[in-house]
Amino acid sequence: MKEYQKSIQEVLSEFDASRNGLTSFQVDDRQKQYGLNEMDQQEKESPLQIFLSQFKDLLVIVLIVAGFISMATGEIVSSIVIFIVITINAILGTVQTLKARKSLESLSKLSMPHVKVIRDGQLHQIVSNELTIGDLVYVEAGDVIEGDGRLIECANLQVNESALTGESLPQEKQLEVIAGEVGIADQTNMVFSSGLVTNGTGKYIVTKIGMNTEIGKIATMLENAKERKTPLQLTLEDFSKKLTISICVICAIILAMNVIVAHEDIWDALLIAVALAVAAIPEALNSIVTIVLSISTQKMVKEHAIIKQLNAVESLGCVSVICSDKTGTLTQNKMKVMELFLNNEVIKPEMLDVKDHSHDVLLKSCLLCNNAVSNGSTQIGDPTEIALLDLFDRYGEKDADYHVEAIRIKELPFDSTRKMMSINSENHLYTKGAVDVILDRCDQILIHDKKRPITEEDIKLIKEQNESFAKEGLRVLGFAYKTMKPKELSLEDENNLTFVGMVAQMDPPRLESKDAVSRCKMAGIKPIMITGDHIITATSIAKEIGIFEDGDICLEGKELETMSDSALDEILPKVSVYARVAPEHKIRIVEAWQKRNEIVAMTGDGVNDAPALKQSDIGVAMGITGTEVSKDAASMILTDDNFSTIVKAVITGRNVYANIKNSITYLLSGNFSAILAVVFTSLALLPTPFMAVHLLFINLITDSLPAIAIGMEKGKDDVLKQKPRKRDDSILNAKTMIKIGYEGLIIFSGVMAAYFIGLQTSDLMASTMAFSTLCLSRLLHGFSSRGNAPFWKLGKNESSIYAFLTGAVLLVLILFIPNMHGLFSIGPITLTQFFIVVGLSLATFVIVQITKVIQYRG
Repeated sequence: MKEYQKSIQEVLSEFDASRNGLTSFQVDDRQKQYGLNEMDQQEKESPLQIFLSQFKDLLVIVLIVAGFISMATGEIVSSIVIFIVITINAILGTVQTLKARKSLESLSKLSMPHVKVIRDGQLHQIVSNELTIGDLVYVEAGDVIEGDGRLIECANLQVNESALTGESLPQEKQLEVIAGEVGIADQTNMVFSSGLVTNGTGKYIVTKIGMNTEIGKIATMLENAKERKTPLQLTLEDFSKKLTISICVICAIILAMNVIVAHEDIWDALLIAVALAVAAIPEALNSIVTIVLSISTQKMVKEHAIIKQLNAVESLGCVSVICSDKTGTLTQNKMKVMELFLNNEVIKPEMLDVKDHSHDVLLKSCLLCNNAVSNGSTQIGDPTEIALLDLFDRYGEKDADYHVEAIRIKELPFDSTRKMMSINSENHLYTKGAVDVILDRCDQILIHDKKRPITEEDIKLIKEQNESFAKEGLRVLGFAYKTMKPKELSLEDENNLTFVGMVAQMDPPRLESKDAVSRCKMAGIKPIMITGDHIITATSIAKEIGIFEDGDICLEGKELETMSDSALDEILPKVSVYARVAPEHKIRIVEAWQKRNEIVAMTGDGVNDAPALKQSDIGVAMGITGTEVSKDAASMILTDDNFSTIVKAVITGRNVYANIKNSITYLLSGNFSAILAVVFTSLALLPTPFMAVHLLFINLITDSLPAIAIGMEKGKDDVLKQKPRKRDDSILNAKTMIKIGYEGLIIFSGVMAAYFIGLQTSDLMASTMAFSTLCLSRLLHGFSSRGNAPFWKLGKNESSIYAFLTGAVLLVLILFIPNMHGLFSIGPITLTQFFIVVGLSLATFVIVQITKVIQYRG
């Protein structure tokens, strides 16, 4: 049996506790036995370990080997440049990694307040980590619950457990034993660590501390949750492995041919192999991707989305499932009166008229039967009562005579047994509570300005309407009153009442939620609501905003608990709403979709959401209502807590992927042309067309700038019409590979033409003209790679123009400043030779553009 299934006496006996609290001896003994009330800390890699791990990449290892070979062959400048590039990339990776992994630290911060305990019969205040099993804790409004415990006393106790359960309204606590297995949200005789007492007082026996609490279990799940690699990371890793293997094979073949067939000196042959390796490896690729993603994150801040992990930007583009919390994300996180039942009919709030006596009485009841405080922009109290104040402020009478009557004299507070509260004013008793309880106390009903005996037909109509409101997911309160002079109130006064009406409230959907859900579905993304609220409320909201459609299924946490993995997988595509869920359910839902190879985004704001946020491909935390734990576990934070912001982020993510793909295509087509040139000259037993320093200059300077510019292309909203790509979709599919090969072949043709023209003068001039043509051709190719259309139809991109001009100026400086020639292993070039280079480079650009004109269908 669980603690909530046991009587108070059974719990006291089980934990050898009493209503006088533990003795000092018991405290010392139990702290030795159970330890402190603290969260375990997870060991993290040191910055040095993280830095060294950046060198595990196969392409990096190949570059390191190439750097040492360059050094051994006397190419000191090339080796230094190679090592600088590798080190910069490692530093960037280390900095990004050190920004994450703070979740358990935030969980520990929740455990450090002070707590009031009764020990040796006296009330003491202690640091929360000194709390132990069996301690008797006293709480009142404003206190944070420490440790999990079974209540042994409570008076009007309400605890907000939304951080743990996801349920937005405070939980009313009671002492009665609960039969059967129930979830955390329904264990009303228990309190849980991190809960906030919003009303009343209580005492509880501590039954669990530290990692054994419900918060501790979440910490364990958070620690065990696996951070998944993004689709782009997987694609680039796959590309790196394939490229590395290809490079090693080709370099080995070329090396063997040069030594065995051409009888080249071993060091000269190694130098050719190094040039080939440098030509093939896009050294700046990781830096370019990082820069493009960083620029995108800066743009997204303006759209209310803060990206913590750069790769999450691209992952957003292939999200196929969004699991969203209801409260505050899809809804306004504010209770609002939606409908009223007055004079035996349903009306909207805007139809209220204080000239109608029944309307006036109801509004007075909303104001007086209320302990919330509203002072301009500041509102404190129960959300349902705040909504009643808002209703009165909008439609209530505010003349001088009314304010005389609106004085609260005595109050019978609400409690969970009576399920009602009453207020005595100058001339009346006003009562608010559960509709069925109110009806049992009424013998009259107010219709407009007349009272009459309440009939069976009236009661039937009221109950039917109450049930109808409930089916719509509305929270309903009944109101009654009677004429009575001021006096000391007793429970007997809450009889012989006159029924006034009902007020139906809900946390309404955000105005933009419906459109955002519609856009999700247009984009091929399945939106799913996962909430701690009741199934009726959840389904009602989901229907209204379009998440729940005909044929869909709503699943409760207790049903999910008993369901096998295979049974869940069978109905998974049909389930669009999950209600009354626990933290472990959320992880299971995310994992179930991930097993189907879907990219899952998960939103949340509570401590209970943190493990699922971490497990998902994209964890999205709420910036306004979110706990620090959820923010630390997430990869994206919404500063406006708005579901529609996620859709905007998806658009950005898809555009980022398209831009990165174009950048990679640009880099690889240029590298392919250089590889062809090195391989061709090696097979033809001709002098090497490039030194390693040539290729590093192109890859790091004249390639990087256009590639970054391509990554900054303006996004297009029509990407939402595309279906999300799968996790294992390669960035280099057959169509892209053909494009890379074709464009690389065109550039190679221009480079080799320049090489043979230069070869007529000298080997050095052949290398100089080949290097110049490759450099300028790739700069021009930056305009072609911005998109599939001809460059003049792609719109304006100033970054591309600046990138071309910068690269071109640097090339001219290298070619025409004599002091640069030795550093870059080139010879003096004549104006005629330079114009030949320009002409051949323009020819490659024109041929690519003609191809685009033929293929373009826009």
